[in-house]
Amino acid sequence: MAHFAKVVNDKVVRVVVADSDYFDNFTDTSPGRWIQTSYNTKSGVHINDGTPLRKNYAGIGFTYDATKDAFIPPQLFSSWTLNETSCTWEPPTACPDDDKMYTWNEDTTNWVEITVGE
Repeated sequence: MAHFAKVVNDKVVRVVVADSDYFDNFTDTSPGRWIQTSYNTKSGVHINDGTPLRKNYAGIGFTYDATKDAFIPPQLFSSWTLNETSCTWEPPTACPDDDKMYTWNEDTTNWVEITVGE
């Protein structure tokens, strides 16, 4: 079984799991096309040391960039920029790596520590 994304006007509208021969007998007259995606690919890396496929596993709302042959997730914050290699969005400053939990504050374009039940 493989995963396929239905892409309409460069946007993913559906993701299914099917055998590749399923599409040989499948009649779909709706606009768009089916493009294979890999559940094991994230940020341009295959998590099981295999060959990555289309940079990221497709999700509904993702963009398919045919030039990059990549699925790109939605941009969550306007201050974040697209990493052209991984096709993922990156903040202007890296999240602190200190075992604490943080959330992004777009107004200050900075990370804010989350305090959990004291």
